[in-house]
Amino acid sequence: MKTRLLTTLIAVFLALSAWANGTEINGICYELDTNTMTASVTYLDYPDTYAGDITIPASVTYDGTTYSVTSIGRWAFANCSGLTSITIPNSVTSIGEAAFIYCEGLTSITIPASVTSIGESAFSYCTSLTSIKVEAGNTTYDSRDNCNAIIETASNTLVAGCKATTIPSSVTSIGLAAFYGCTRLTSITIPSSVTSIEHAAFSYCTSLTSIKVEAGNTTYDSRDNCNAIIETASNTLVAGCKTTTIPSSVTSIGDYAFYRCSSLTSITIPSSVTSIGDWAFEGCTRLTSITIPSSVTSIGEEAFDGCTGLTSINIPNSVTSIGDNAFYGCTGLTSITIPSSVTSIGGAAFSWCTSLTSIKVETGNTKYDSRDNCNAIIET
Repeated sequence: MKTRLLTTLIAVFLALSAWANGTEINGICYELDTNTMTASVTYLDYPDTYAGDITIPASVTYDGTTYSVTSIGRWAFANCSGLTSITIPNSVTSIGEAAFIYCEGLTSITIPASVTSIGESAFSYCTSLTSIKVEAGNTTYDSRDNCNAIIETASNTLVAGCKATTIPSSVTSIGLAAFYGCTRLTSITIPSSVTSIEHAAFSYCTSLTSIKVEAGNTTYDSRDNCNAIIETASNTLVAGCKTTTIPSSVTSIGDYAFYRCSSLTSITIPSSVTSIGDWAFEGCTRLTSITIPSSVTSIGEEAFDGCTGLTSINIPNSVTSIGDNAFYGCTGLTSITIPSSVTSIGGAAFSWCTSLTSIKVETGNTKYDSRDNCNAIIET
């Protein structure tokens, strides 16, 4: 079952972060483990508590007992937009999920040689990052070729990048949400060596105007100068941007393809496309119109969730399924017509569409109806 990436993570963080859950020592909050005599950096009161230049010590003393600082916990510095620099000691071995997410003032980060674990989205939405380095001697991660990225050495997977990243030709995989929220990234070139790109690798990169896959890549391409990444064998568009032109050979818009591309204002889906993936256009708030061609048979979960600029949508008679939350929060939609072909409508598909005044199901639909002009969808 797919996850919504950061959404659940941040929701949990917000629920927990109304209070500090550790011991504050010299302005930094820690969880202290009296069994192992170790300390993990954790968050203070949300939001934006940590600010300026922070140096994490290699050890701390509390009530006469000394603890070695070995980890930076989940969400530890999340949303600390005033944090400008962080010095991580060589005692730290792990950095947790979303540890520095939304640290928009952070310009550089150095990962010490001691770190052997970095959680998902640890540096997502660090919009000002221009320098990412892994110290020499680290056996798990590296920043080969001065690439300004973190690469998992054994798997050649780029796990975290920034606006100044150049992907080395030895990289074979782009990890989950590797460039998520890199709003100042304007162009990226995928080398011919890359054979795997995980979900949301370039989501929320609102300034991205140029996406190219090098010639010779046998897994992905950017055919017809489309400014997108296409999985060659399946003809699936896996990552697009605000300047993407979808080629007529594409048959599927992949999961997260334009996720949170808030700078996207219009897009033409060619008649070759048969499916729109989960979260494909979620959060494209400036998208004012889109035409779904009659070739499309399925609209995925949350495909247009939060597309507040959409005022109308025509669902063609080829569509048989509409996923959960597909049009959730499309506050500009005033009317919707469900064609007779639709046999499955997911939960909350049109929830929070606050401007909807007309909902109709076409005559001939055997699964749903809008009896008595009720302006509703009824499962027959």
